[in-house]
Amino acid sequence: MSADTRTKLLEGALRTVTEQGIAKTSARTIAAAAGVNQALVFYHFGSVDELLAAACRYGAEQNVARYRERLARVGSLAELLELGRELHAEERADGQVAVLAQLLAGSQTQPRLAAATAAGLTLWIDELEQVLARVLAGTPITAFVDVPGLSRALAASFVGLELYEGVDQEGALAALDALEQLSGLLGVLEDLGPVAQRAVRARLRRSAGRRGQGGPRAGA
Repeated sequence: MSADTRTKLLEGALRTVTEQGIAKTSARTIAAAAGVNQALVFYHFGSVDELLAAACRYGAEQNVARYRERLARVGSLAELLELGRELHAEERADGQVAVLAQLLAGSQTQPRLAAATAAGLTLWIDELEQVLARVLAGTPITAFVDVPGLSRALAASFVGLELYEGVDQEGALAALDALEQLSGLLGVLEDLGPVAQRAVRARLRRSAGRRGQGGPRAGA
């Protein structure tokens, strides 16, 4: 029964944040959503902030587990971006985008919530890193791409797009299209012959070397 009550509180917290916003989320509103006595919030979690932090991690774990099998089937960057579109639509329909927006807003002033939100996002980043390492293996740019950094960039892009869509849906869709165009460029590189691929690698290597030295000098 104790584990069941904890789960009810975690799900009640997420539902309250979605429907009422983090400013109106309290022990009373969470308990009402969970159908339990509000004293149980403090019994199981100690404070509303601790419950919200746990709910953030719980929600991320549930979502990552829900999509893990589909991510494992991704075979290219284009497929990953297409799946990203599908997940984005599903997350918005389920209210997860609203939860994320509220948690990010609350994280600006609540360090504990910020840490939990970051931990939840890290679960997604870790999954993305595994997919990117797999789909980029053997491609012309694999030796020049920081896969952990790229996974964070993609995660940040999708988080931003999910929030941006609320004020400019067409702009968010255009940004997704632009990401897909970049994946198309990678496909073009893969179709090049070995001589052209070597030339691309050499150019990328020179570019990476200049960045490592602080960029091109004036007059160079």
